[in-house]
Amino acid sequence: MPLSIINSFASWVLKQRIHQIELFLKYPNEVQEELLHNLLTASENTVIGKKYEFSSINSYQTFAERVPIATYEELQPLIERTRLGEQNVFWESPIKWFAKSSGTTNAKSKFIPVSNEALEDCHYKGSKDLLCLYLNNNEDSELFLGKSLRLGGSSQIYENNNTFFGDLSAILIENMPIWAEFSSTPSSKTSLMSEWETKIAAIINETKNENVTSFAGVPSWMLVLMNKVLENTGKQSLLELWPNLEVYFHGGVSFSPYREQYKKLLPSKDFRYYEIYNASEGFFAIQDLNNSSDLLLMLDYGIFYEFIPMDTFGTPNQKVVRLADVELNKNYAIVITTNSGLWRYLIGDTVRFTSLNPYRIRVTGRTKHHINVFGEELMVENTDQAIAKACQVTQTEVIDYTVAPIFMHDKEKGAHEWMIEFKKDPADVGLFQKVLDETLQTLNSDYEAKRYNNMTLNPLVVNVARENLFYDWLKERDKLGGQHKIPRLSNQRDYLEQLKEMC
Repeated sequence: MPLSIINSFASWVLKQRIHQIELFLKYPNEVQEELLHNLLTASENTVIGKKYEFSSINSYQTFAERVPIATYEELQPLIERTRLGEQNVFWESPIKWFAKSSGTTNAKSKFIPVSNEALEDCHYKGSKDLLCLYLNNNEDSELFLGKSLRLGGSSQIYENNNTFFGDLSAILIENMPIWAEFSSTPSSKTSLMSEWETKIAAIINETKNENVTSFAGVPSWMLVLMNKVLENTGKQSLLELWPNLEVYFHGGVSFSPYREQYKKLLPSKDFRYYEIYNASEGFFAIQDLNNSSDLLLMLDYGIFYEFIPMDTFGTPNQKVVRLADVELNKNYAIVITTNSGLWRYLIGDTVRFTSLNPYRIRVTGRTKHHINVFGEELMVENTDQAIAKACQVTQTEVIDYTVAPIFMHDKEKGAHEWMIEFKKDPADVGLFQKVLDETLQTLNSDYEAKRYNNMTLNPLVVNVARENLFYDWLKERDKLGGQHKIPRLSNQRDYLEQLKEMC
C-alpha cells in the first residue's frame, strides 16, 4: 500500500476522536463527576474500597471528607502488597506492571502501579490524542510518510513475584500496539538499551538513514542526541539529514531554556513544537493549538483531578478544590485519583490555569522544587523564563542549571546562588546575572519585594559550571537519559554543594 494512502488513512482514523474531545470540552465538570462515580463503583470491593466504604459515597463532598490526601509513602504498603502478588487491593482488575520511578532526586525508588485500563485508556489514548490534535490543526501534515524518532528511558523490564517493573517508557514499549511500533524508530531493542552512551551511538546508526518526520522525548536529552547526530554525520542542521521533519513532541522539562538552541538545529519557520504533560502516574495534558504554551487538560482518561492552592499547601489551613472551583493564574498542587488505583494521590507537580473554558494549564514546577526560604515563592516557571530572557539579551545558550539559597548568617542577608552550565559562555557574566535578576523581579512580585533595596535578599550569585558538570553528576548517580532531570530549585544546598565539589 502506498505511503500516501497510509498517511491519509491514519490521519482520518485519528481525527475521529475529535468528537469525543469536544464532549468533555462542552461538559467538563459533568465528565469529571461521572468519572469519579465510575472509579468508586469499580473499586467498591477492593481492600481500599471496603475501608472507606466506596459503595455509600454518592457525592464529591463525601469522597473528599472520607478519603484522605495521600503521598507515595502513605500508599506504599498497599502497593507492596500488590507487588508481592495480592490483587484487588486498590484496583479491581489485576495489576502486574509497575513503573519504577525515583523522581528527580530521590534515592529510594517508587513503584507506580500501571493497570491495563491505564495503559489503554490513558497512556496510549493520550499518545493517539496528541497526534489527533496535531493533525486536526495541520491538515497538510505528512507525518505518517515517515517515522517518529523516540527517545525514552534506558531500562529493561524486571520480573518479581509474577509482577513486572521498569521505566514507564519500557512498559509502554513492551505493550505497544502494532500501529505505534510500525511508525517509530529506533527499534524496541535499541530503545531499551540500558547503557546511555552505547544507546546513543546505536540510535544514530539505526535512524540516520530513515525518513524521520518527527521527534518525541525530553528536551534536555533530545538536545544531546541531536548534537551527537550532527557531529556523527557532519551536517549543519537536522533538516539536511531529515528534510521531511515537521514536528517535535516534547515534555518532561520546560522547553523555554532550550527553544533558541532547537531553532538553530531546526532552522525552519514551518517546523512545529507540541508539548505534552505526562508522568508515570498518567497522561494529563496536551498542547491543542499551534504555537501555544498552554496545555489542554484531558478529562476522560480515567483520572479525576483535584487541586491544592499553593498558598495553603502544607499548612493547617490547606484546602482542596475540584476542577469546577479552580481560579485563573493561581499555583496549585495536583491531586489525582486514577484508573490504576491511586486514590487522592499527591503527585508533586504544580500548575496554574491559563483558561477555564476550556481548562488549559501550564506546569509551573514541583511542590518540593521551589525556593521559599525568605518568602519569595520562586517557581521553576519563573527561573526558566528568566534564563531564556538572559540568554536572549547576552546571545548565549544554557545547557542546565540549579539554584539554592544562601542562608542568612550573622548580619549577612540571604541570596540565591546559581550553578549554570553554558554551551556558549556569556561575554559578560555580570550582564547575564543582572538581566537574570531583573527579569525574575518582573516575573515574581514576592521575589521583587525581597530584593527591593536589598532589603532581604542580596543580588543573586552565578557560578559558571565546567563543561559536562551536570552530565557527570547524573552519570555518577546512574541517571543518564530517559526521564531523569536536574533539580532546578531547592530550599536546601545539598545538590549545589555536590556540584561545587565536582566543578
